[in-house]
Amino acid sequence: MIPSLGGAPAATSATATGTANASSAISANFDTFLKMLTTQLRNQDPLNPMEGSDFAVQLATFSGVEQQAQTNKLLAQMAAQLGDGLGQVATWIGKEVRTTEPVWFGDEPVTLDIAPDSRADSVVLVARNAAGAEIAREEIGPGEGQIDWYGRDAQGGKLPDGRYSFTVESSRAGEVISEDPVGAYARVVEAEMGAQGAKLILLGGGSVLASEVEALRDAR
Repeated sequence: MIPSLGGAPAATSATATGTANASSAISANFDTFLKMLTTQLRNQDPLNPMEGSDFAVQLATFSGVEQQAQTNKLLAQMAAQLGDGLGQVATWIGKEVRTTEPVWFGDEPVTLDIAPDSRADSVVLVARNAAGAEIAREEIGPGEGQIDWYGRDAQGGKLPDGRYSFTVESSRAGEVISEDPVGAYARVVEAEMGAQGAKLILLGGGSVLASEVEALRDAR
């Protein structure tokens, strides 16, 4: 079961309140600074007036502080927006997720979750490369469960390292009755936030949206 990524409305409300308070504080501080500057001008020594450069320094200093406050406010907004989604999936880094997107195959076998049509008397596993071209197919027999795919061609040689996706063709009496995608497990190495929500970067460069993950497990 994928953890809910809810809770954003409350965080958004809190962020909006904090933003309004920060803006009010900056405005109040600026008014206070202007009052202090005006008072300073009125009460300066006529025989030793303050240099214009001193006023410029004061204005520049206050401007810098105000800009820093605005920057901090924006960073707080970003943290609030990203925190809910990324905070929950960050714990997935180092674990393995099941996805039907292409996954990396290298020196280790890939665990596949097979679920063919229950009416099938023959099941063929089809492997495709990242471009979608069929690379290999093999009879695996009816029944469902997890199997390890070692990436061998028809001659028994190892297929090239790369990203692969999988389907199963279920047949009955020599006729294909269904073709279904196969979930494969891949290790999560990074998480990032995009326009569509939290995205998981998989070992080997593939990616999958957190909302599309079918299962999660500890890495083997």
